[in-house]
Amino acid sequence: MNPALQIWHPFTQSHVDPAPLRAVSAKGVYLQTEDGRQILDAISSWWVNLHGHCHPRIMAAIAAQADVLDQVLLAGFSHPPIEKLTAKLRGIVPQALSHIFYSDNGSTAVEVALKLAVQYWRNCGHPEKCGIVALEHAYHGDTAGAMSVSADSGFTDAFANMRFPVERVHAAYCLRCPVGKVRAECRIDCLQSLERLLKEKSRHLAAVIVEPLLQGAGGMIVHPAEFLEGVRALCSEYNVLLIADEVLTGFGRCGKMFACDVAGVTPDFMCLSKGITGGVLPLGATLCGDEIYRQFSGEGRAFFHGHSYTGNPLACAAAVANLEIFETEDVFARIQSIARQHEQRLERLREHPRVADTRHIGSIGALELKANDPGYFSSLKPRLYRFFLEQGVLLRPLGNVIYVLPPYVITAEELDRVYDVIERALAEVPD
Repeated sequence: MNPALQIWHPFTQSHVDPAPLRAVSAKGVYLQTEDGRQILDAISSWWVNLHGHCHPRIMAAIAAQADVLDQVLLAGFSHPPIEKLTAKLRGIVPQALSHIFYSDNGSTAVEVALKLAVQYWRNCGHPEKCGIVALEHAYHGDTAGAMSVSADSGFTDAFANMRFPVERVHAAYCLRCPVGKVRAECRIDCLQSLERLLKEKSRHLAAVIVEPLLQGAGGMIVHPAEFLEGVRALCSEYNVLLIADEVLTGFGRCGKMFACDVAGVTPDFMCLSKGITGGVLPLGATLCGDEIYRQFSGEGRAFFHGHSYTGNPLACAAAVANLEIFETEDVFARIQSIARQHEQRLERLREHPRVADTRHIGSIGALELKANDPGYFSSLKPRLYRFFLEQGVLLRPLGNVIYVLPPYVITAEELDRVYDVIERALAEVPD
């Protein structure tokens, strides 16, 4: 008799993690489990859900599309949902980004941008410009290229021989300033490491990749807008392409449609995923401008990259419905309300003896706790996670960093409940 096939859950350690909860339904900000519990999803199910689970408009769009066309390859074909989605994205992405390459998740959107950047310079007659620059504390995904540009960590240690080498420069982590400054006296001095590198090696560098304004898995690190502005200026000055990984930060998370909009910056490549479908189905996209696209025209210059489910019609239908919600509902008023509440509740926690720092941007709030073992693998993480679940709230700390990243439909009362649970954790969960 064959043994039962077992599900291998992401990031689990069988000797540490509890048995997975079995979710059977969801509505709004709540997940319903088989044992009858209601769990408030305060992290948007890994940062994807925008308008609440099972939003009727998105569900109806998927159901209607399923009756017409389920899947077709995008090589040599098109279909109405992807054409409609492309037209809607045209109205919200930077005008200079006029070409879009669809894929199927955030990691692949990043892989596409990295490969396009390197091949662009090759097609331009500069194959020596093939190096990539990434930030300290970065996270860009779990495929080989995305891991390469992510920071060295327990996530990547086992795969060191699969990762290509990158140049690493300072990030604007103000709590742990890499150049020993305090924000009140700083003129974004952390940019100097990038400037020195570009001055020395730009003739061999293809692109700089950043998570604009917010480094997610690295600890919800919020950057000053001037940092992103400075990265853009330096890339332009030294003729190096800028890749903005907006997989997390896109679709309103930072207060405007894209984080780059907050800083008034247009990158050379923009990577999208997660919220593009409202957090319902997987879809990725990488955007670039005319000049880059033109370099892929002609014999031997094509971009040979594709995925089976690229531009899936059901995912595109969900994405169209997601953008229609932005058009017909005052989504940004909800985001602004969440942002104000983050500010108010985090202000109360700023001077707590266990809190090292609080930070927030748009719909995202975070507090970094003091810890003897700070970082993603802090021993605080499992204790906090279990406590939050026992209280009926899904919060998945990034080590000693607790963050709140809810769907935009969360009410003020529900968000207060989340922060009340966090305050109880500070009182009851031991250091």
